[in-house]
Amino acid sequence: MSHSRAIFDTDPEAKPKPRFANDTVGRFRSGRMVGNRPESLSEWRVTTSDPETAKAIEGLMGGKADKWETSGEDALEILTEKDAVKIVIDGVHAIQARMVLWGRQGPIHECDGATFLSPEEKGTPCGCPKLIIDRKAAAKSGRGPAPSVQVKFRLADDPRLGEFRFVSGSWELVKILHEVESDLERVGGPALCTLRLELVEFTTKSGVDVAYRKPVIDVHGRVPEDIDALIKETSRDQG
Repeated sequence: MSHSRAIFDTDPEAKPKPRFANDTVGRFRSGRMVGNRPESLSEWRVTTSDPETAKAIEGLMGGKADKWETSGEDALEILTEKDAVKIVIDGVHAIQARMVLWGRQGPIHECDGATFLSPEEKGTPCGCPKLIIDRKAAAKSGRGPAPSVQVKFRLADDPRLGEFRFVSGSWELVKILHEVESDLERVGGPALCTLRLELVEFTTKSGVDVAYRKPVIDVHGRVPEDIDALIKETSRDQG
C-alpha cells in the first residue's frame, strides 16, 4: 500500500479529485452509441472516472451511475434528468474551436477554417471551402474536417467538484460561438452561464418531420460573489 495514500485517511474530504489526462473530472455528453448507431439524448449524459463525482452528479442532476464500455478513463456514466445546467466559464480561453478531419492515427487535417493549426503547417492556407454549406458537404462525405468545440467549466451548484468539459461537433453551436465569446469578453471574468440542449423541430419541404437537440450556451453575467469565493478557495486548495 502506498504511504502517500494514507495521508488523507483521517480527512477524506481534503483528498484531491481524480482527473483525466486533460485536467478535468468529467465530461458532459449529448449522445451515446447504441450498438453501431449514434443516439441523440434529450437530457445530459455525464461520464467520469471518480465514484464521488458520479454521486455528486446524481444528487445535482438525477439519474444513477453505471459502468459503460469505453477505452477511456471515464468508465462511469450518469444518464441525468436535466436538459439544462448552470455552469461557470472562466473566460474566452476556456473555449477551444477547430476543424478536424480524423484518421486512424489521429487528426490528419486540423484548421480554423482558413489556415492550418497543426504545428508543421501552422498559418498556411488549409484549402477548405469558403461557404459553410460546402464545408458541411465535404465533412459529411469524409473528405473535409468537421467542427470540434471544447468548453471547460465548473458546475455553479458545486464548483468545488472541479472542471468538466463538453466536446461538440455541432455545426449549430459553431454558428453562434462568436456570440458566446463576445458575451464572455464583455463579462471580463468568470461568467455564470447555462449549458442546455434545445429542442429543434421542423418539417422538410418533402413533408418529413424532423426533431433534434442542439447544444446552446447562454451567458448571463458575472458569477455571484458566493460562487466566486468557492472557486477561489478550491483553486488555492488545489494549488
